[in-house]
Parts: sequence; structure tokens; C-alpha cells
Amino acid sequence: MPNDPRGSGSDYVGLCEHFCTHGPATKVTTRQSAAHVPHDRQAREAAKAVLSRKPVQFSADQIQTIASGIGVSFAKGGVTVWECAIMPDHVPAVFGRHEANAEYIMNCMKGAATRALLDAGMQPFQHESHGHKTPHCWAEKQWIVYLNSIEQIENTIEYVAKNPERAGLPLQHWPFVVPFRATDVWRLA
Repeated sequence: MPNDPRGSGSDYVGLCEHFCTHGPATKVTTRQSAAHVPHDRQAREAAKAVLSRKPVQFSADQIQTIASGIGVSFAKGGVTVWECAIMPDHVPAVFGRHEANAEYIMNCMKGAATRALLDAGMQPFQHESHGHKTPHCWAEKQWIVYLNSIEQIENTIEYVAKNPERAGLPLQHWPFVVPFRATDVWRLA
């Protein structure tokens, strides 16, 4: 939500009702997650209720299809992925340094996932297509954190790996994920 009380990556609120009722965008530039920050959950849920579309919640079948698509993207781009959790409402991934910037890699990942969902007839807004244009099912931007130490990388890998379990889902093991070795960091530097 662009005006999430814990902050967001948005610069503006595009829906007038949201702005008038819930205020301006709450842009944050910190690198720490604010997900744990106490907030008015009722206010956040009320803001979601006036959205033109319900927030996307991927099913187990859609998650498998997304994995197939992003696996192709990572392989095509030669991206070393140390962990990835495909959750019903977001996809955290930890990957090594690459010649392409992280924003480009994440956009390619979202594009490949979208193509796989469309090809399978499973894109959440596919029924709203107008010609060749289908509404996006991903956030426009992404939250990217650059990890600066082996300890940060290892902690983040562990955190991402446990995402499904914390949400009551089975652990995930994707074929495009490779084990992290500290020597990889220096090789990719």
C-alpha cells in the first residue's frame, strides 16, 4: 500500500479515495524492514478495502508456475541464486553480485513469472485483459537490500528460507537455488 503506516516504496498515492481517506505516500528509504513495526492494522485493512482490485494471493499451483518462469529467467541471465521463497504475496530472493543491476534482475524475474502465468492461463488478472494488455500482478518497484558481509548474506538466506514455514507453508526447494559458499562472494566481487 502506498500509504502503509509502516512506510512504503511509493512516491505518490494514485487512487484519490486512498489519498483523501488515508493520507499521502509514506515513502521510506531505510534498508531495514519495517514489517515488525506496530501499526494500526484496522486502518491498513480499511485502505485495502477500497482498492480497485484485491491484493494478489498466489495459489500453490501459481507458485509452482512462478518458480518455473523465474528459474528460466535466472538461468538465462546467469544469476547465482542462493535462496528464494515464492510466497502467496511476495517473492524474496537472495542472489550474488552480477554485471546487471538488481533492479534489472528483479524486473526480468517478474516478467518471466508473468509470462509463465499467462501461458498457463493462471495470471490473476488475465480475465481483465484488453487486447494484448493485462494488468500487472506485481508491485511496480521492489525493495532491494545490498548485503555487505558474509554474515548478512548468511542471515538473509536463513530468513528467506524460513519465510514459508513462518507462514504455515511447506519449506521450498527450487532447482535454480544453489548452496551459498563464502568463496562465491569474493569470486563475484
